[in-house]
Formats: sequence, structure tokens, C-alpha cells
Amino acid sequence: MASPRVCVLRAPGTNCDVETAFAFDAAGARADRLHLFRLLESPNLLDEYQVLCIAGGFSYGDDVGAGVVFGAQLRSHLGEAVGRFLNADKLVLGICNGFQVLLKSGILPAGSTGWPVAETNKRNVTLTWNENGRYTALWVRLAVASANSVFLSGIDEIELPIAHAEGRIAVSDPALVDVWQAAGQIALRYTNGEPATAPEAPLPYPGNPNGSIANIAGLSDPTGRILGLMPHPERYLFATQHPTWTRRPERGEGAGMALFRNAVNYFRAS
Repeated sequence: MASPRVCVLRAPGTNCDVETAFAFDAAGARADRLHLFRLLESPNLLDEYQVLCIAGGFSYGDDVGAGVVFGAQLRSHLGEAVGRFLNADKLVLGICNGFQVLLKSGILPAGSTGWPVAETNKRNVTLTWNENGRYTALWVRLAVASANSVFLSGIDEIELPIAHAEGRIAVSDPALVDVWQAAGQIALRYTNGEPATAPEAPLPYPGNPNGSIANIAGLSDPTGRILGLMPHPERYLFATQHPTWTRRPERGEGAGMALFRNAVNYFRAS
């Protein structure tokens, strides 16, 4: 397949869908910005796509928690269509608020093996308020912590911007981190470039900007076809978007473009 079709799913409050669709198009895909209400009217539309991306923003104003309403609609009203998508050889990407939606809906961390998720089920992982209690926007260094993720193939470290208030990964049982580690599901960790910090000792701010357990910045499902991350790769598509670009040798593409190219290349290689 030369040009996979990408559904950049948006909802009221989403505000990163234009640049996300641009990134996929620039990588060689054919991206559509599809409103959630359109999909609610015709759930089978999702079958036409090979990649589902939930972009960043503040869906439904985060009024009852980041990603909660959007996630509930995926689970309650689109469960069958989402289930077919998750069980096919397709990709899912959630960026910032999209990551929150993937967790709140139950798509992550288990992926298709944990779907559908009953609304009454206890959620054992969530994204909640940053430890500093504030919206935080800055650039962070990230280390790829697993070779499983399709989106992160060929990447060891990357710098990306974050912009969120509820980006701290919290778990009901710290043993879950060991389970994710063994399954290769810890996709990205905040790093200061030094040897890996023990999972129980998060880097201090701003190395770990929100206090996430084990310095986790992104999670994948066990297959590596689903990725949720708090940093914004769509905000680093050009080298000149880096805040210190005038003092750096890089020109042309920014490092964030690699995630979108990896998604397209997955289908070209299959």
C-alpha cells in the first residue's frame, strides 16, 4: 500500500488536528480530519482507514477531566468499530490529549486484548495533574525505552515540546511498571542524557516535567501498533521550530517527522 489513509479524529476542543494531518500528508499518507460526530453517525467510516490518530488539544474543554468525555464516547458508542480497528493490522496514535483519550477509553495499555472495556471496570492507570499543579509548556529530552513501537522505529533519543496540565502517569499498583517493562510497553521516558534512572526515582523537574512514575512519557500496547505520548511530534516538523535552531546545524525536517514517516513506512513494507 503506497499511501495509507489516516483518520485524524477531532472533537470539540481539539486544536492540533490541522498540523497533525499536515504531518501525515508530508510523510506520504492521505489524512482526513474527521469530526467525532461524523463517526458517531456512521461508525463504519473507520473501516476505510489504516491509521487512527487522536490529536492534541482540550477535547470538551477537559471539563470533567482530560480525555474523559471523548474516551467515554469511543468506548460506549463506537466500541464495535474501534474493536474491529484494533484487531486489524492497523495503527493508532494518541498525542497529548489523544494519549489521555486512549487511556481513559481503555484502548491503552492493553490494546485489542483488553477491548471492550466495561465502564464499571477499575482503571489501574491514568493521566492526572502535573506534580507542580500547573499547565507546563517546555521542550524535553526523551529516550526510546522499547524496540516494539512502530512509530519509534530507528529512534534512540528525541527532543520534543510538551504542553499539558494533566500529563502525570499514575498507577494503582507500582508493579504495573514492571509488567509494562517486561512486555516492552514503556515506549518513551524523560531523560537527562545520563544513565537510566531507577523507575522508583523520577527525574527532578524539568527533566521529568510532570512527575510521571518511572519517568514515562509514552506507552504502547503489547503489539507496538498503538502509541500514546504526551510530547508533541507534530510541533517539530521543521528544524527551525526548535527554540535554539539558530545555534544548531540541523536544517530541513525536524525530528518529530520521523514518527509519521515510520507509520507510512509500516504499510509500504507490508
